Amino acid sequence: MGLQHKLRTPSASEALPGRDRPMPIPTRHFVNGNVLSPPFPSVMERMIVGMGCFWGAERMFWQTPGVHVTAVGYAAGITPNPYYEEVCSGLTGHNEVVLAVFDPKVVTYAELLKVFWEGHDPTQGMRQGNDLGTQYRSGLYVFDAEQERLAERSRDAYQEALVAVGYGQITTEIQPAPVFYYAEDYHQQYLAKVPHGYCGLGGTGVSCDVQPLVTLEEGFGG
Repeated sequence: MGLQHKLRTPSASEALPGRDRPMPIPTRHFVNGNVLSPPFPSVMERMIVGMGCFWGAERMFWQTPGVHVTAVGYAAGITPNPYYEEVCSGLTGHNEVVLAVFDPKVVTYAELLKVFWEGHDPTQGMRQGNDLGTQYRSGLYVFDAEQERLAERSRDAYQEALVAVGYGQITTEIQPAPVFYYAEDYHQQYLAKVPHGYCGLGGTGVSCDVQPLVTLEEGFGG
């Protein structure tokens, strides 16, 4: 098949069949000890992002004050309950993603968007650095209209900042949050378990100003 099939999402007829059984995962977060799967405390909100290899991306979020728990998994594809090797084959359509459960009274969604945009290069399409494939694409998967509006406004503002220093068009997909399939146990909080493990993420060095978004966010719900 070569590499090209990994740079496009498969059709339903091409996708691997998957399975009904969910992935076994640990009960608690390796770093902070919080429960890894729902139900989460009712005051918490959720964010799902794809920004390249999920190992380094997850670490960025668990290190952010106000984030209650993080997990890595697969989303925005076709194959139910995929295995890592299947995702890497390019035949599931899934993205490697991070679920961040956060307390909005401590850290806002807009502030987490700053972590997202500055933590990777969102202009690279189906890749991130040397990592090639559909599972490394940039993605924001939103849970409601407020998140969608903030995601789109932050993208447009960051696009202007990137163009000003010579970057191309942002390729980030913004979609309603799909089913989140937890990844294998050994992927969860990988860089805490293997501190010198691989992390291929590299941002653009361009700052994302979210203060106007924070102000907008504070106006929601009234």
